[in-house]
Amino acid sequence: MDLVAIAKLIGAEYEGESFEVTGMNTLKDASNSEISFVSSSKYLKDIENSQAGAVIVDAKTKELVPKGSIALVVENPYWEVARLSKEFAPLIEDKNLPEPLLGKETQISDKAEIARGAVIGNNCIIMANVYVGANAVIGNNTILYPNVVIYRDCVIGSDCIIHANVTIGSDGFGFATNKMGEHKKIYQNGNVVVEDDVEIGSGTTIDRAVFGSTYIKKGCRFDNLTHIGHNCEIGEYSVFAAQCGIAGSTKLGRNVVMGGQSGMAGHLEIAPFSTFGAKTGVTNSIKESGKTYSGFPHKEHRMWLKLQAKLARLIK
Repeated sequence: MDLVAIAKLIGAEYEGESFEVTGMNTLKDASNSEISFVSSSKYLKDIENSQAGAVIVDAKTKELVPKGSIALVVENPYWEVARLSKEFAPLIEDKNLPEPLLGKETQISDKAEIARGAVIGNNCIIMANVYVGANAVIGNNTILYPNVVIYRDCVIGSDCIIHANVTIGSDGFGFATNKMGEHKKIYQNGNVVVEDDVEIGSGTTIDRAVFGSTYIKKGCRFDNLTHIGHNCEIGEYSVFAAQCGIAGSTKLGRNVVMGGQSGMAGHLEIAPFSTFGAKTGVTNSIKESGKTYSGFPHKEHRMWLKLQAKLARLIK
């Protein structure tokens, strides 16, 4: 999309040289042909080293945009990003894509639907009412049980087992809000990448990224009814019991274990080999590996047990 056309769309004044903008991305990851934005003061630290060709900012942030990047000044950057994200959303299904490519010995139910551009590996089993979206990729020896939905552009590795009613690649929970309290959808234009040897329980949902990918690393195990928010990264061999939830952009190290109905806030970093008891609520990043936590807000398990004992004595 032409930069001048973008400026006109979002109501920014710009009369300089234009260039073809190839996409939207974060400040850290944007190239000189992409556009980025600053929607919060916590991202100001990323402006200085950004390679973005243009950055959507408010008037207070304009002077921080580095040389070589073009500042597009608007009143509410996040709202305008939401408006612009629709313009870069790919087609849900594209009739111009090639016919799906199916591997040797792969079994696909007559009731399944494989969209154009999809690639499915060897020795897979695709059961009834499965939907595999445009440009999705499925590795070898993977099983998709009935009613599994894999949205466009998502990647599933080899030797995976995905149980009934799982949805991979649905939109993350993202929207901008203006002064009137109105909401505008931020289109989620990234994808989900599930690596090899992952098993995902029934009814689980894994949201696609706004930009880039939501990552599920190799060897993870998910019980039924778990939810992974957009742009999360789940480390190798992590284990989730039923009804866990991870908010967007949280990153887990390898071998994290989460008990049933435990949850994490967004934008956290969790050290490897951390364990969380049932119903634990994690509100801050954890930097030290190998510890066990319980309660809400989370506390080290021994401390939580002592607090429960003291409360019990108070009630008597």
